[in-house]
Amino acid sequence: LKSVSSYIQDVESCDSFKKTHDGTPICPCGAIANSMFNDTIILLYKINSSVYIKVPMLSRGITWWSDKFIKFQNPTSNDLPSAFAGTAKPPNWPKPIYELDEVDSGNNGFINEDFIVWMRTAAFPTFKKLHRQLHRVQHFTEGLPAGNYSFDITYNFPVTRFRGEKSVVLSTLTWSGGSSLFLGLAYTVTGAVTWLASFSMMAIHLMLAKRKMFFPN
Repeated sequence: LKSVSSYIQDVESCDSFKKTHDGTPICPCGAIANSMFNDTIILLYKINSSVYIKVPMLSRGITWWSDKFIKFQNPTSNDLPSAFAGTAKPPNWPKPIYELDEVDSGNNGFINEDFIVWMRTAAFPTFKKLHRQLHRVQHFTEGLPAGNYSFDITYNFPVTRFRGEKSVVLSTLTWSGGSSLFLGLAYTVTGAVTWLASFSMMAIHLMLAKRKMFFPN
């Protein structure tokens, strides 16, 4: 078996954005990775008439466990810049993959959680991606208090060229997940169709069994 390091420069399976003009392998390669969302979004809370404070957010814990610890792995090296030597960043990225998180060095490389979330491709052109979680400390131990908020957004991810739109959604997670009803409805409909199909097949089987009982060969 090959190590993770041996796959870094193996970009032949990518259909696009796999090498630079001078032939340097792009890491990570591919159109999905190149289009990774990289706006900087800061939420500010107005505590009095003139003072805003930054709402503390967590960039960890936003991925699926299986993606974080099984599907995505870093090279077995403590020096990520050396491990990714000989590769180039995707054209639309402002910095290489080993510098995605300037604050938390353990959140870099292929295990960067923003990268993992983005690489789980959405099924539809209109989608939501979990970006941050509230860090419940100080003024925010009980969640976001009522009041005035504002966003400070650094625009890095252009969408006008393909007539796209971006939105920021503040949502509360419950035991059943986020506010989107799609997955719940999809699972409910799929389960109902499966039950209906199973009962139909059972009815057909019983009918054929009775027919065989009364009309033996």
